[in-house]
Amino acid sequence: MIVINLQAMIFAKQVEWKRHITLKEIAEATGISRMTLHRIVKKPAYNACTEHLDKLCAYFHCEIGALIRWQPDQPTQQVFAA
Repeated sequence: MIVINLQAMIFAKQVEWKRHITLKEIAEATGISRMTLHRIVKKPAYNACTEHLDKLCAYFHCEIGALIRWQPDQPTQQVFAA
């Protein structure tokens, strides 16, 4: 599954930029609704569109790989008949 590391990116940029960053600030700067940003933070596997990812990369001045990562899904147990 693709995971959006928005919360980690916010923390990293707060340290780098030496100031607090709110979801409201990001929403106003990117045009992404605050509720959508909240959903991405609370559910990192949120199905964000590429337009939102593009806007977040532009806001944070980062490559897409700094914002998202791939992690394997939980393995499902398969039962085989003998």
